[in-house]
Amino acid sequence: MKPPPFEYHAPRDLSGALRTLAEVDGKVLAGGQSLIPMLNMRLAAPAHLVDINRVHGLGATEVTPEGVKVGALARHAEVERAMAHPLLTRALKLVAHPVIRNRGTVVGSLVHADPAAELPAVLAVLRGSVLAARWETANGGPVLREVPAEEFFVGPMESALRPDELAVSAFFPALPEGSGAAFEEVSRRHGDYALAGVCAVVTVGADGTARARAACVAAGAGPVMVDLGDVGPVERADWKAAAALVREATDPEEDIHATAAYRGHLVGVLAERALRNAAREGAAARGA
Repeated sequence: MKPPPFEYHAPRDLSGALRTLAEVDGKVLAGGQSLIPMLNMRLAAPAHLVDINRVHGLGATEVTPEGVKVGALARHAEVERAMAHPLLTRALKLVAHPVIRNRGTVVGSLVHADPAAELPAVLAVLRGSVLAARWETANGGPVLREVPAEEFFVGPMESALRPDELAVSAFFPALPEGSGAAFEEVSRRHGDYALAGVCAVVTVGADGTARARAACVAAGAGPVMVDLGDVGPVERADWKAAAALVREATDPEEDIHATAAYRGHLVGVLAERALRNAAREGAAARGA
């Protein structure tokens, strides 16, 4: 299979990339692990392809006490090896296969906005954000816009990124003190998209009270984030009931791999497992 005809652009700096996106109706090529197959299968047919791989300064991963900032060209494997964020690292180990992770980008996965992908759920449960840039002709320079996760994913394979914008980085906030995190999923084969998945964050306060939230994969039109709030003392929390609330918030679809009912059942099982594991880690971090 071959892609449809397109005009190829290879800007050398960010300004050039943004000016190109402002002038043409095109798609951005970073890792290409999702875009290239879509082009070859004629599921996408952009008139222009803007390759940003030569743009300097977009590949960095910056770690601060506040969290991790991942540049648009930072590869899955690079960020995974950095081990800069426990939940992000766990999620990256679940993404496809090493060959894909060596080329695919973290930010590209977020922009692709696949409901079955792990990284959108991580950004959602951490309440992270994506930094977008566009070229402002009137000012003769770039304009930045930070989009929180709850506004970034607007539908299946659809993000809030505008046609003339480039996602230059994503920010994954650090876990609060006394927090634990977990990511659980089930797939037909290792490396396949998950039939269902759940990532969870549980924060244990100084008094032993736990607060929890979870985000689900392949359970709706995008990552389904559920803030469970205060669930009581961590050692007596009813994680089965909490998992039921997570399951009720989802709306999984049926396909050739699984029925909606089966996916819903998986969400409940995985949510309880993820919450328990995150709570155990949070209690250990708090010394409870």
